[in-house]
Amino acid sequence: MSDIDLKDYIRDIPDFPKPGILFRDITPVLSSPAAFQACIDRLAERYADRKIDAIVAAEARGFIFGAPLALKIGAAFVPVRKPGKLPSKTHSHVYDLEYGSDTLEIHSDAVLPGQRVLIVDDLLATGGTVEACLKLLEHFSVEIVECAFCIHLRGLEGEKKLAPHSVYSLVEY
Repeated sequence: MSDIDLKDYIRDIPDFPKPGILFRDITPVLSSPAAFQACIDRLAERYADRKIDAIVAAEARGFIFGAPLALKIGAAFVPVRKPGKLPSKTHSHVYDLEYGSDTLEIHSDAVLPGQRVLIVDDLLATGGTVEACLKLLEHFSVEIVECAFCIHLRGLEGEKKLAPHSVYSLVEY
C-alpha cells in the first residue's frame, strides 16, 4: 500500500459550478498514475475478502473508479446510465436535484438475485445519485454490501439518504 496522501491530489476550486460552492476536483488524482492506483488499491484491499459479485456505478465519474475496481477484485461491472443509453430493457428511477430532476436507468437483467453488490462513485455530497442507484437496485433481490466513494463531503450529510446502508470513503472533508 502506498503512502500517498490523496488530499494532496484533490484540487479545491472555489465558486464552481456557481458562487459559494467549493468544488473538490479529482482530475489531479486521475492525472497521477500513482494516486489513481492508490485509490483503486485501497478500495480493492477493503473489498478483497467481501465476496462482491457486482459493482454498480453511475455515469460518468462513478465509472472511473468502479470499472477498474471491478477488474481488480474480479467482480462484474454494472453501468447505471442516463435514459436512452442502455440498449436492452431497463428499470428507471426519477430523482430530484437541487433545480429540477434527473433519471437513471439500469438493465433489467444487470444483477441476479442473491448477488452481493457494491455501489461506487467518486464523491458523496448530497447523496442523490447513489440514492437513485439504491432505488434501482430495489428491483432486484440483492444484498447491498456498502456504498464506497473516493471523497465524502461530510457537511452535506449525504450518508443520511443512503441509510441504512454503510458508507465508506477514502477521503473526508
